[in-house]
Amino acid sequence: MVSFKQVSILLFPLFLISLFKSSHAGGIAVYWGQDGGEGSLADTCNTNNYQFVNIAFLSIFGNSQNPQLNLAGHCNPAIINSCTKFSSEIKTCQSKGIKVLLSLGGVAGSYSLSSTAEATDLANYLWNNFLGGTASSSRPLGDAVLDGIDFDIEAGGGEHYDELAKALNGFNSQKKVYLSAAPQCPYPDAHLDSAIKTGLFDYVWVQFYNNPQCQYSNGNTANLVNAWNQWTSSQANQVFLGVPANEKATTTPNSGFIPSDVLKSKVLPAIRSSDKYGGVMIWNRFFDGQSEYSNAIKVSV
Repeated sequence: MVSFKQVSILLFPLFLISLFKSSHAGGIAVYWGQDGGEGSLADTCNTNNYQFVNIAFLSIFGNSQNPQLNLAGHCNPAIINSCTKFSSEIKTCQSKGIKVLLSLGGVAGSYSLSSTAEATDLANYLWNNFLGGTASSSRPLGDAVLDGIDFDIEAGGGEHYDELAKALNGFNSQKKVYLSAAPQCPYPDAHLDSAIKTGLFDYVWVQFYNNPQCQYSNGNTANLVNAWNQWTSSQANQVFLGVPANEKATTTPNSGFIPSDVLKSKVLPAIRSSDKYGGVMIWNRFFDGQSEYSNAIKVSV
């Protein structure tokens, strides 16, 4: 007969595995760069609240335009070397283990890809000006090497972003290029569906706001959870719950803000069991600085 002690020894590893699965830890991603009042990039990383920072945005590209950053009041990209001061701050973030990515697109900008050639050209530009390439002598953010590229495509068509993802992925033999995407929560996304279907995206932070059919509303989590289950069945490697940091962070009132206590008590328990759960994405650093939303949720993510 097996003794109680022997049974306890046999079951203990299973208990540890169960505990690990039920406490699947996630990370927090944040967008920085769209408000001069949000503090520096180094300040953002020194909060120790984030595991990913998306520098927002490269908002002009394609259609024979010269790619250009828009970092609100932080620097003037039209002036040579105006934004290179962030190189040391990027390195500070990376020294803390934080991945820093450049976000393409945004809700306002002039961008699209009209051909395979434009997608390839943009990939080469990003590699040489922001990533591990060395062919450019005028890197907008200085000599810091970013960890990857974020696709926040909210305008124009969805053509050729799959080819851009494949072209960027092609540089992995030289240095890993992390790919992330920020689709809207209605599934599939109108702009990024073909790109996400490539299966090349390490992180997909879905915007569960500004979309009534799939966001939290007045205590109702059903629409959000249903959409979450669709996204975790996609080709994304990890899925993050994208949330506004406060009610002012959405385009209109009542557009999906989830109070931190509700997020912790109702939403996260309903989604965290997925093997693809990656954590939470917050829009954005400026509003998070006001509400301290990341402080309130980080131990639960």
